[in-house]
Amino acid sequence: MVAPLGREYPVRLRPAVRGAGMVAKSRRKKHAEEHENQERWLVSYADFITLLFAFFVVMYSISSINESKYRVLSDTLDQAFSFPDKTLDPIQVGEIIRRKESVPVVIPMQNDPPEIDQKLEKIHDLEQQQEQLRKISNQIEEMLSPYIDQDLIEVTSDELWLKVEMKSSLLFASASAKLAGEAIPVLRKIGEIFRKLPNTIHVEGYTDDRPIETREFPSNWELSAGRSASVVSQLVKEGIDPERLAAIGYGEYHPIADNKIEAGREKNRRVVLVLLAQSAARFKLNESEQQRLTHSAVKTPPAGDSQATAGREP
Repeated sequence: MVAPLGREYPVRLRPAVRGAGMVAKSRRKKHAEEHENQERWLVSYADFITLLFAFFVVMYSISSINESKYRVLSDTLDQAFSFPDKTLDPIQVGEIIRRKESVPVVIPMQNDPPEIDQKLEKIHDLEQQQEQLRKISNQIEEMLSPYIDQDLIEVTSDELWLKVEMKSSLLFASASAKLAGEAIPVLRKIGEIFRKLPNTIHVEGYTDDRPIETREFPSNWELSAGRSASVVSQLVKEGIDPERLAAIGYGEYHPIADNKIEAGREKNRRVVLVLLAQSAARFKLNESEQQRLTHSAVKTPPAGDSQATAGREP
C-alpha cells in the first residue's frame, strides 16, 4: 500500500531478521560458557612415569646375574672363539688356485689335561681292583668256611689288599717250620684261587714272645721266616709264579693280642697271606703309600708290656 504524499507509516521488522539475531546471541552465550582444560599435563606425566618404571625394571634385570647361567655362557663363548676352524678350505675370493699335491692337515682335538686323565684312570683302576678283591674274599670265605667256623682262619679285606690269617696250630707243630699234613689241603684250595691272579702275594710269619733257641732256629726271627718260607714253597708247588711271592718273618714284634695269657699267645702265632692290589705293588707305591700299607698290615698290640718267659713256643 502506497502512503499518501507527506505521510509516513511505521517500519516493521521482518520475522526472519529477528530470528537470525536470536541464533547469534545463543552462540555467543555457549562460547562464553566453554573453558580450557588445565589438567592435560597429567597425561604426559603418566607416560613419563611409565617409561621411567620400565627403565628401572630393565636395569634391575640386567644387574641380577645368575652365576651358573653366566658361567655356562662364558664357557660357551670361550669354546666358540677358541675352537679351531671347522673347515680346511676357507672361503676364497676370486679365482681359486689349487696345488697339484694336497697335504693332509690334522686338526688337534681338545682333550682334558694329562693330569686329569691319569687321575681318572687311576681311580677307575682302583675301583676295579677293589671289586676284584671283594669277589676273591667271598670265594675264599665260601671255600674255607669249615676252618673259619672253627676260628682257625680269618679273611679280611681292605681297599689295597686281601688278608688270609691262619693260626700256626693249623699249619705247623710246636717249634717247627715243617708243614703239617692238615695244612696241605688248605693251601691247595687257596692256591687254586691265587694262581689265576696276577697280584703280588706276601706270606708273613709271626710268633709269640716266648724265646726259642735251637740249632735250627736260634731265635723267633728264624722261626717266623722259616714258616713263611715253607708256605711260599707249597704255594709254588700249587702253580703260583715264584716272582709273585715274598716270604717275610716278623718274629715276635707285631703281636695282635696280649702275650701274658695263653689265648693271646695262640693268636699271635700265625701266618698271614696278603694279596696286594695291583696299584699297591711295592714298585708302584710312593713313600707315603708304603708307610700306610706297612702300618695298616700290622695291628697295634694291646696296652701293657709283656715279659718274656723261659721255654719254647708251644
